[in-house]
Amino acid sequence: MSVSPNMITTTFELPGYRIAKTIGLVRGVTVRSRSIFGTIGASLETLVGGNITLFEEMCEKTREEALELMMQHAAQEGANAVIGVRYDATEVMQGVTEVLAYGTAVQVERAA
Repeated sequence: MSVSPNMITTTFELPGYRIAKTIGLVRGVTVRSRSIFGTIGASLETLVGGNITLFEEMCEKTREEALELMMQHAAQEGANAVIGVRYDATEVMQGVTEVLAYGTAVQVERAA
């Protein structure tokens, strides 16, 4: 069993489906640090202002990885959907950040 990206939601229901079984909490955790080159490049981007693309790309990749790990955890637990999905981030130490994706793993069936 796997969890499709279209079966992941921040809400507590999936339109067109009913929750047949609640499995419980699932999560995906990843920890990232900035490289010296990324930090220097991003520092240069701050001089001109606007979007800091180097950090944006790193953050998006980190969130994507945490979400993928959460989906894998859900599938291992027998889920085919995850509801109530959230992200959290914590700076573990200077320049090192933990990103957590979590939600409630469920088994859903098409609503009649």
